[in-house]
Amino acid sequence: MNDRNQEDHVHHRHQHEHGAACGHLAVIHDDHVDYVHDGHLHHPHGDHVDEHQLAASDLAACDPKHACGAHPRDHVHGVGCNHVAIPHDGHIDYVVEGHIHRQHGEHCDDHGELRLA
Repeated sequence: MNDRNQEDHVHHRHQHEHGAACGHLAVIHDDHVDYVHDGHLHHPHGDHVDEHQLAASDLAACDPKHACGAHPRDHVHGVGCNHVAIPHDGHIDYVVEGHIHRQHGEHCDDHGELRLA
């Protein structure tokens, strides 16, 4: 999954230093590592942090019969669902066992596999 062709957006007033021991999910994104932090994808960049998002995936098709197995079929992704939120192609998906899921009506779609760092 690649970045969109747009300039980075700086995450202002970011006090947390991301790294191997920071406690946030680290994902390989293009040719670098980003950290999932409070629903944002952060990329440490010198003296600031850039906000990234995953681009569209070829796997991001609607699949009402998606059999996740990682959560009950009636599970609804959203705030408080206990899955890590991650920005993806202009919306928020949720990390489930190395995959990103998008709530779509009464089912969830598998929007692809994350490469974890």
